[in-house]
Amino acid sequence: MAETPSLTQVETNGIERIPDEERTATPFDLFRLAFGGANTFSTCVLGAFPILFGLSFWQGLAATLLGVLAGALILCPMAIFGPVNGTNNAVSSSAHLGVHGRIVGSFLSLLTAVAFFSLAVWSSGDALVGGANRLFGMPRSTLAYAAAYAVFAGLVLVVCTYGFRFMLFVNKIAVVSATLLFLLGAVAFAGDFDPSYAGMAMTEDMFWPAFIGSALIVLSNPVSFGAFLGDWSRYIPASTPHRRVVAAAFLSQVATLVPFVFGLATASIIATKAPSYVDPAAQDFVGGLLAIAPQWFFLPVCLLALIGGMSTGTTALYGTGLDFSSVFPRLSRVQATVLVGTLAIVFIFLGRFGFDLVRSISTFATLIITCTVPWMVVMMLGLFTRRGWYDPEALQVFNRRQSGGRYWFAHGWNWRGMTAWWVAAVVGVLFTNIPGQFVGPLGDLAGGVDVSLLLSIAVAAVLFLVLLFVFPEPRAAYGPAGARLVPTADVEVPEITGKQEQPVGSAPEFARPQAVPHE
Repeated sequence: MAETPSLTQVETNGIERIPDEERTATPFDLFRLAFGGANTFSTCVLGAFPILFGLSFWQGLAATLLGVLAGALILCPMAIFGPVNGTNNAVSSSAHLGVHGRIVGSFLSLLTAVAFFSLAVWSSGDALVGGANRLFGMPRSTLAYAAAYAVFAGLVLVVCTYGFRFMLFVNKIAVVSATLLFLLGAVAFAGDFDPSYAGMAMTEDMFWPAFIGSALIVLSNPVSFGAFLGDWSRYIPASTPHRRVVAAAFLSQVATLVPFVFGLATASIIATKAPSYVDPAAQDFVGGLLAIAPQWFFLPVCLLALIGGMSTGTTALYGTGLDFSSVFPRLSRVQATVLVGTLAIVFIFLGRFGFDLVRSISTFATLIITCTVPWMVVMMLGLFTRRGWYDPEALQVFNRRQSGGRYWFAHGWNWRGMTAWWVAAVVGVLFTNIPGQFVGPLGDLAGGVDVSLLLSIAVAAVLFLVLLFVFPEPRAAYGPAGARLVPTADVEVPEITGKQEQPVGSAPEFARPQAVPHE
């Protein structure tokens, strides 16, 4: 067994398969990373949306529970790919979208990471500046906000550059400390909280769009981890029972009810005591929170902003750098992280000071999720039909600039999975209906209720299975045990050819395909 690397040793692993001797993480580590990445102010902001949409506290709580539980159920199977293949989920998607089609996963994870990284930096930076203003009288100037954003982004970039183990260390601290600060916040606002908050009077025609829209925004948070779970779970040994890995991913999202309910409850207080902060024309959850908070809670707010911003930022940016290095294998993970981190920081400053993007971040996130969920459906159905078997050598063909292998399909594209993904994603966007933010061309056909996610899931699942039945995949793609549920075609697959180019700083690959047992 190799020695566990120190925290200050820069991680050199890219998207190649992690060697067995380095896979020392546990499902509990996965729990801490996934929960820590969401146990932040940015999640509180998403938790406030039911109130901003006009729901009562109890209605908002029901929408929040629905969104968290549904999102956790959709997300948790995506944790299996990491232990099975020892690589990230974008690379694993080669088996179902093709050697070249796997870039879809990298593109989706890049957009998702930038959106949630930006939301984390904006919300945490605003809270830090606002808290410092109330505590020390520091002016809320553009320079102060810019400095706060730069500090957060810079610290996150440093942690992500060191890699997985440093990030895990940060999240170990963040999970406990942020949870304690949220519980302290419950004490701070207990006297003002009224669970009978009635929300905005609305008809049934207004209620359901607001309720479903709120649930979808909440659901976007757990689903946003779908492309990233493999980044962390790849360090879990392949022999770990799948039920433990799936349970860790599920429970990590159930635990996010802490920041979600905190955001929901405090938003209801803001709507009562400082309604100007929840005005649809100028919504400012962080400003409203500081306006209603007792003075002794200002310092905990600053600590929560610092800890939460670091936690969310690292989990988002680490996965982005890793995926970017998988699309451009000549870049090491460190180089890709620095490059993407720099571009993300530029986006953050442009979005905050150059454009009015902050209030549109929930729309952006929801639309990304609408496109990501069909990709996840294709992945999970593929996992089921393949009986959890993958060829680790064939998964790395793209990264080594080779051609051929079990997952080459049609010139590197599996048009079955690709078609199911893009058709379902387009249908989802067309039927999206986010009250007051974005309504797709067909968004009003269901009486104003957003049915985009249900339709995209159904279309992806049905279309992918139909295509697998009508146009069977090569038998060789399914391994020794054969296919489950779907037929296969007895056709030859091309051998892997071309010059093998290992990514910079990569570890050695396994010499042959290995079937990984699962429970």
